[in-house]
Amino acid sequence: MESTLIDAAESLLDTCRQRQWTVATAESCTGGMVAAALTAIAGSSDVVDRGYVTYTNKAKHEMIGVPMALFASVGAVSVEVARAMAEGARKTAGVNLACGITGVAGPGGGSAEKPVGLVHIAAASADRMIHERCLFAGDRHAVRLASALKALEMMCNLAEG
Repeated sequence: MESTLIDAAESLLDTCRQRQWTVATAESCTGGMVAAALTAIAGSSDVVDRGYVTYTNKAKHEMIGVPMALFASVGAVSVEVARAMAEGARKTAGVNLACGITGVAGPGGGSAEKPVGLVHIAAASADRMIHERCLFAGDRHAVRLASALKALEMMCNLAEG
């Protein structure tokens, strides 16, 4: 695993330990990379509660409660779905902090409106939600890696308060 990803994961774990916070992830296009980075670090079980890989709309709905109507109205790759994923994971897991990641990693699947590399990332705590719309360049691995790194950074920023 990329060292920058592990560094970001260690930073998040340290910050959450100081606050006695727990974390969950809801990942689509990253397929569990954020959870994998966090759990690659020994002792992470005191912070990491669970990770949801919600690759389909059905999984997003059944596992973390994203409303099916949202997919019809705005599509899976949207600010609204990323926010619903983060909040759904936080509430379902009963944790202090969660992220939601949805996007088009490529190489196919993009459109003029939602091109390859477009990723929406949200992080949610009990009293705050942040979101970023990102357009990452590169191949599938580069888009997924950049998305996971951004999610870890966003969660760390939220945890730092």
